[in-house]
Amino acid sequence: MSASQEGNCQHTYAGEKSVLVPLGDVAVRFDERGLVPAVVQQHDTGEVLMVAWMSEESLALTLKTGTTWFWSRSRQELWNKGATSGNVQQVKRVLVDCDADTLLVEVDSPGPACHTGHRSCFFRELSPAEGAAESDR
Repeated sequence: MSASQEGNCQHTYAGEKSVLVPLGDVAVRFDERGLVPAVVQQHDTGEVLMVAWMSEESLALTLKTGTTWFWSRSRQELWNKGATSGNVQQVKRVLVDCDADTLLVEVDSPGPACHTGHRSCFFRELSPAEGAAESDR
């Protein structure tokens, strides 16, 4: 892949076993497990809903069906987000970062994205200790 196809992003993966898979005019770098992290974001508000893993097959299904598909590392199987709950995420667009190793999936998510019932999986906050020095944070 030329530098222009990667948006002039230069990156070296020393010692990593990743695979760069061309998908049309863009390529995606899957890790040694054949996975790439996918950040899922509500398209109209920018709210980050969840982070999940995609395999080449789940990414292809996502692009083909227009709904989000992921690879479950715990169950070792594909899953269509919302197929059980009814909260199916409709894909608006998929972006690839400059290193080609992370996806941003913009969706319309009608209900909770988190298995706990929360709108976003990011509902717990860690706060820096009051009075902590800047270097301690």
